[in-house]
Amino acid sequence: MNPYQQGQSGYSQPPYLHNIGFSNTAPQSFGNPMPMPGFPTMGYPAPQPGYPAASGYPQPGQGYPRQNIGYPNSAQGYPQASQGYPQSAQGYSQPSQGYPQPAQGYPQAQTGYPQVSPGYPQANQYQGYPSHNESPTHSQQAYSISSNPMANIPKSKPTVVPANPFDPRDDAAVLRKAMKGFGTDEKAIIQVLTRRSNEQRLRIAFEFKTLYGKDLVSDLKSETSGKFEDLLVALMTPLPQFYAKELHDATAGIGTDEDVLIEVMCTMSNHEIHVIKQAYTAMYGTLLEDDLRGDTSGNFKRLMTSLCMGNRSEDFHVDQERAREDARSLLQAGELRLGTDESVFNAVLCSRSFPQLAAIFQEYHFLTGHDIDDAIKAEFSGDLEKALRAIVKVVRNKPLFFAERLHKSMKGLGTNDRQLIRIMVTRCEVDLGDISNMFQSKYGETLQSWIEGDCSGHYKKCLLGLLGLY
Repeated sequence: MNPYQQGQSGYSQPPYLHNIGFSNTAPQSFGNPMPMPGFPTMGYPAPQPGYPAASGYPQPGQGYPRQNIGYPNSAQGYPQASQGYPQSAQGYSQPSQGYPQPAQGYPQAQTGYPQVSPGYPQANQYQGYPSHNESPTHSQQAYSISSNPMANIPKSKPTVVPANPFDPRDDAAVLRKAMKGFGTDEKAIIQVLTRRSNEQRLRIAFEFKTLYGKDLVSDLKSETSGKFEDLLVALMTPLPQFYAKELHDATAGIGTDEDVLIEVMCTMSNHEIHVIKQAYTAMYGTLLEDDLRGDTSGNFKRLMTSLCMGNRSEDFHVDQERAREDARSLLQAGELRLGTDESVFNAVLCSRSFPQLAAIFQEYHFLTGHDIDDAIKAEFSGDLEKALRAIVKVVRNKPLFFAERLHKSMKGLGTNDRQLIRIMVTRCEVDLGDISNMFQSKYGETLQSWIEGDCSGHYKKCLLGLLGLY
């Protein structure tokens, strides 16, 4: 059985912070544009004006009040006609006295109805599923999200939550003491930074510069080294800028790290993608879409371009009939023809909402008897196959997707520290607790044991701190 099953993160802000955080599962701290050296922040506080499509909305909206002006005039005439209604209503009350007498006979006729009604549920069980009446419960479970979608989305388990109470000046003093003089108190640094949210860390950096006239990130770099330094710098970077840097480094230079592109672009919400695009342009002076298109090719380039638009439907309602139509379209574009029409897969997987995609995948299984993931493996190859399968996995179980990425980063000889740091830093305020549980469920060992076995020193302690275990 496919391990992927359908499923799925506060305090007041000072005037110098602009929390344009993610909706639903993303950390609220995503998006602050705190002044950081080397990371331009222009254009952050208001992402809405940057959308090209939004510019046209005010024009048609200006015409609405003019139409409304005429309504009160016509409405004034209605009361005149309604004045006559009470008069006629007075006459109705007289014959109405006779109605109760024949009404007494109605209950006798109604007694025969229940005999017919038990037949209705039988017909409804198979409505829309003529060929799957042996197991109606599967279809009901697959679309239970349509009745109350929010009830079917489990609450995520972050491992880092905003500290409360929180005093950024006290934390700044602790960090200053830990780095002042000879030697460094790494334990104090770890305990402060791994127990604060991303936004709280940025407030600490602001207060640190206010109190001591020094940049916190520069001090951390001078006092630490290696992977521990990389992890601390990642923790101190606003999330949009962190994602933008990861994407830029993945496309810059010779070669492209497609795994990074897939991990980021296939898991982000519309709002997250738009904020990352703004951060990317502010930092590097180019459009993310242009750089993605320049470093990729073929159908994978088209998929990345579609995802970069950030225009996926975010409607929780599931249209079952449309799901059946899309499932048939995917079947006809893949297994039922010679070759594959990649554009159909691109259109469906990049534009449908995640609940709708889950319904489409279920319908595909009903139609073919096998999973959509198997079809993608048979019909596609290379980076496009990885990206499409990543979307399928994220739709069904996002924590399991990241658990597999963590396992891949640590298995075998050596460790992909950049991938390990990226997932631990970006998911700790979202669902790292769920990811850890999925890791243990799939691999039979705890994430903590793998980190302890693959990492060492203060780098290991800081990673464990993000898991809430240090």
